[in-house]
Amino acid sequence: MSDFSALVLLLVLGATVGLWLKFSVARERAVRVARQQCHLHGLQLLDETVGLRALRLRRVNGLRRVERGYGFEVSVDGHDREPGRLWMIGDALTDLSLPVIEPEVAADRPDDSFAARSGKVVALRPRRADRQP
Repeated sequence: MSDFSALVLLLVLGATVGLWLKFSVARERAVRVARQQCHLHGLQLLDETVGLRALRLRRVNGLRRVERGYGFEVSVDGHDREPGRLWMIGDALTDLSLPVIEPEVAADRPDDSFAARSGKVVALRPRRADRQP
């Protein structure tokens, strides 16, 4: 093996290790951002698993930058798994996609009632039987 080919091999190996370290640090930042966003939105980040799903070029202030897309799973109540996604350029969060939390309709109200249709009526507690009007 010549000295030139050994040098090229060493440079390729060094570049590979450098990219791996850079993506590892970026993934740790993405885990931190995902944890913060889940806390802000009242969700649970499941398994601390945030993985790189996509890379794309995006123009920011006239410059092309690499935007990284990370996928992860969240839970609303601890019994479900919903997908989430975030996009980052450098350390900055550029886009976030989380599941929508829908309020549950009370089981004792029929669905065809005015309260269920409009969503503008506050449900009152039933009067206790031991209270006399």
